[in-house]
Amino acid sequence: MKITYTGRKVELAPAELKKLEARFAKIGKLLDGRREVEAHVILSLERHLHLAEATVNYYGHQLAGEGSSTDLFTAIHSAAEKLEKQSVKARTKWRDNRRAPRESASEAEAEAAPLEAEVEAEAAATPESRVHRVDHHKKRKPMTVEEAVLEMEKREYVVYRDASTDRVSVLLRRRDGNFDLIEA
Repeated sequence: MKITYTGRKVELAPAELKKLEARFAKIGKLLDGRREVEAHVILSLERHLHLAEATVNYYGHQLAGEGSSTDLFTAIHSAAEKLEKQSVKARTKWRDNRRAPRESASEAEAEAAPLEAEVEAEAAATPESRVHRVDHHKKRKPMTVEEAVLEMEKREYVVYRDASTDRVSVLLRRRDGNFDLIEA
């Protein structure tokens, strides 16, 4: 982490700078160890109160920590603690938002009712068979027989709730190209 110090009526000795760089190195690791992050620390003295302000730009967001105390190092450490908390929050927010792709509603429904060919391919690939459960709590629109036939373009079978009788029905494709309808 590259640190720039600005002192207003305050100067730091080289040994003090080394201690502070170690403190800010931890924040640099929290933010991103691979990328060079730049911090700007402003130290000032007003009467007998030392003020420290630290700012860091992290992926377009400015993180800022301020501390004040009668002791210079206490003020700097309180500013660094605030900056550390903000960096942990910003990093987790950035990481969690970009971890997994979002699913659309149509993909979620497609996962709920797997295709028979996919089930057979999975059974052939793995020696043990799997049971796929359908979530009945999802609100699905009841279908007519004609709508179920349109859904059959890619599938071997369709399980649906009939719109006229409100019963569960299964539409199967036969080998000769015709369909079988099983009503519960």
